[in-house]
This record gives sequence, structure tokens and C-alpha cells, in this order.
Amino acid sequence: MLSNTQSHGKEPFVRMVKRDGVPAKKAWGIRLIGLLLALVVCAVLIFAITKLNPLKVYTTMFQGAFGTTRRSWQTVREAMMLLCVSLGLAPAFMMRFWNIGAEGQILVGGVATAGCMIYLGDKLPSVLLFAVMLIASIAAGALWGFVPAFFKAKFGTNETLFTLMMNYIAIQLTSYFVAVWEKPYGSNSVGIINDVTNAGWFKPLFGQQYGWNVVIVLVLTFAMYFYLRYSKQGYEIKVVGESENTARYAGINVKNVIIRTMIISGAVCGLSGFLAVAGSSHTISVSTAGGRGFTAIIVAWLSKFNSFVMILFSFLLAFLEKGAAEIASKFNLNDYVSDMIEGIILFFVLGSEFFIN
Repeated sequence: MLSNTQSHGKEPFVRMVKRDGVPAKKAWGIRLIGLLLALVVCAVLIFAITKLNPLKVYTTMFQGAFGTTRRSWQTVREAMMLLCVSLGLAPAFMMRFWNIGAEGQILVGGVATAGCMIYLGDKLPSVLLFAVMLIASIAAGALWGFVPAFFKAKFGTNETLFTLMMNYIAIQLTSYFVAVWEKPYGSNSVGIINDVTNAGWFKPLFGQQYGWNVVIVLVLTFAMYFYLRYSKQGYEIKVVGESENTARYAGINVKNVIIRTMIISGAVCGLSGFLAVAGSSHTISVSTAGGRGFTAIIVAWLSKFNSFVMILFSFLLAFLEKGAAEIASKFNLNDYVSDMIEGIILFFVLGSEFFIN
């Protein structure tokens, strides 16, 4: 049945049509306009609430993220951690498998790493210890990815709910091991692992503690780009994501692709747990994932699963996080104001994708 507007032959006030394609320059131009509009709206909000000079607030945000060498490296560390998780989510999301379980996959990877550091730190040489830690974290994350993929492939379960529930299991598992490993006793904290021997700690690179994190994640970025773009398995992932029926018609074993891809997705997220424990905090807790498993979803989608574009969006979100914390501290604002600024910028950046698509 036609609506009144259609029956009288009138054009609708707003008409939305999906674009066939947008040139890259135009797409980035739209994103830039969205970012500039976000800054304008934030400026109005800042002045209305705090009466502060918005330019001064933006300068403070930049100083909070890049004002000193130490702050710059901390921002780089956060961006690399977020990028690593985003790389893990990319193959699953390209396949239209909604992996909401990255938080749990990070945690189990971190638990596996911490366990190796605690029990093997004084028994194995450094090279062998790192190899065991790396394999253990990848295997733990891969297992956490395999379980929901297996049930999805064999029984058609809902992967969104399944992976989300796996997060809660991982949180409780982490809590259990924190209680087992707590130091000192009764602190409900593992403390810094091997704080005397530094066994299982990444050695400084480029004069910075987080140097190896950067190298490992950048290597992984190149590897994931070529895997998704140019490998046979990457092609199968794309076809399954576009249409499972088409994939079956082309002779692709959809069940195997689902399981294989989620094992890879979970393994990379588990690797990020290894980087968080061995290359950054040197401890394990339920907050080790830090919400990155959910934030990385934004990065993966905005970048359209392009590994190199993920670098840009990872830095943007890391900058917003560090900058928002700095203005809250310097201007004695509560976290709600800084969160509002961060949220408005994200809203406009995400909103720009509507006009691109």
C-alpha cells in the first residue's frame, strides 16, 4: 500500500539512498568535516558549562597525550594495544561473525602469560620463557575463540550472546587466579610479577619500555593486511561474510572457515593479553583488558577492516582518552565533562560514516 505522500506523487522531505561508492578523498573529506563540527560543538559545550577558553582546553588535551616524551610513549602504548585487539576482531567482523568476546580473549591470554611468568620465570632462560609465554597466550585466546565458533558452526548458536557470556567466564577465571597468586597475602592483587628478577619482562627498545610492543603490533598489522587482502583464506572470509549461500555454491566449507577465522581472531586478542602483561603492566587483574575489546569494535568498523587505517583510528581514540583525563585533572572537572567531550567527538566521527555510505 502506498503512503499518502507516495499516492499523491509528492517527493519525501528527506530521501536516503545507499551510495554505490565514494572516492577515498571525498570520504576522508567528509570525516574531516565531521571532526571539525565535533570540535565546534565541543567548544560551545565547554564554554557553556565551564566558561573556559575552548582553545586552551584543546591545547591541554594535546599536552595530556603528547606533552612529554613519557606521555607520548604512553599514548603510543595505548594505541598499539587498541590496534592489536582491532586486528584480532577484523577477520571475524569481516566474516560477519560478531565477536563481542575480545575482552575475555585478552584476559585469558594475560592469565596464561602471568602463569608462565610466575611458575617458569626462574626456571627457563629468557628466550625460551618468552616463547612459552607467547605460545600460551595465543593458545588461550585461540581456545576462547574456538568454543563459540564451534557451537555456531555445528549448532547455529547466537555468536553475539555466546562470546559475550565467555567474557564473564574469563573475568571469573581471572578473579580466581588473582586470588591464588595474590601478593602480599590478603591484598586481593597479584602485584608486580617478578619485580626483582624482571623475568618475563620485555627489555627496553629505542630506549623505551614499550618499544617491543610497537614493533610486534606493527609487524602484525602488515601480516593481517596481506592475510585479509591477498590470501586464499582472506578471500574465503570475505565471501562468507557477503553470503554464506554464495560461499557454499563456490565450494567453500563455511563451517571450517568460521572455526578457523575465530581461532585466528581469538589468538590475536590473546596475544594482546601477552603484550599487556609482559610488555606493559607486568601484572594481571580483571581490569587488564580495560574495555579495549569493546572500543576496538569501533576501530575495526570505522577502518572497514583496513589494518593501516586502524592505526589512525587507534591513535585518535588513545588521544581522546589521554586528553580527556588531562583536562579533567588540570581544570578540576569531573570525569563526566571529559567523557561528554570524548563522546561528542566519537558521535560525529561515527556519524560521518552515514554520509559516506
